[in-house]
Amino acid sequence: MIKYHPTDEMLMAHAVGELAASMAIAVSAHCEMCDQCAKKVALFTEKAAQQAFDAPSSNDDNAEASITDSLNEESFDMDAMFGNMLADIMSDETVPKTLVTPSPQAEISVCGETYALPRALRRYHQLGWSSIGTISRARLPLNEGDTRASLLHIGMNGSVPSHTHKGTELTLLLGGHFEDEHDTYVPGDFIVLDGNNHHTPQTHDGCLCYTVSDAPLHFTKGVSQLLNAVGRVIY
Repeated sequence: MIKYHPTDEMLMAHAVGELAASMAIAVSAHCEMCDQCAKKVALFTEKAAQQAFDAPSSNDDNAEASITDSLNEESFDMDAMFGNMLADIMSDETVPKTLVTPSPQAEISVCGETYALPRALRRYHQLGWSSIGTISRARLPLNEGDTRASLLHIGMNGSVPSHTHKGTELTLLLGGHFEDEHDTYVPGDFIVLDGNNHHTPQTHDGCLCYTVSDAPLHFTKGVSQLLNAVGRVIY
């Protein structure tokens, strides 16, 4: 069961289109796996739309009266024209249907493992991968300055060395499982960490994650030269 979710503030920002692309992708993908958050986004979207419709008009009364007077001069002719059009439409025995074609499924293969991608990530199923050991990373071309969005794969029985974070890192688990000193994570978990968090992620069956980071990892154990190479791959 998914235990880690975006905050309500983040879901609201997503509903009104205020998130950067990297975070919007993360929230969209999470909502595909989490009915609870999908329902919240739908509610927030409905409320935002209602507020937009309920907002008072910026036109003053005089301008509105002027427009109304102008339209009234042709109201009879327009009413007749639209009345005839509506009658023609309603008298047709067949009603046109809007056909919705679902997005094609997309899978991604890395290190012999295949994962299905959520709709929010399907356009990125062909990416270049960088690898070191059991860790592979494919960066998304989002151009958000120091913020990097990537697909991160950790192979079977692999791990990321013990580290903390110089900035903020979001990890959305897409497939497989991993664990650290704090918990065990399942697909859909939306994990946000910063410099106050220290952990050593490891996986037995391998996992694929979507990550968003605004600074490199800070490794706390091991040979620094090797760990710095790992850090560049992940960030």
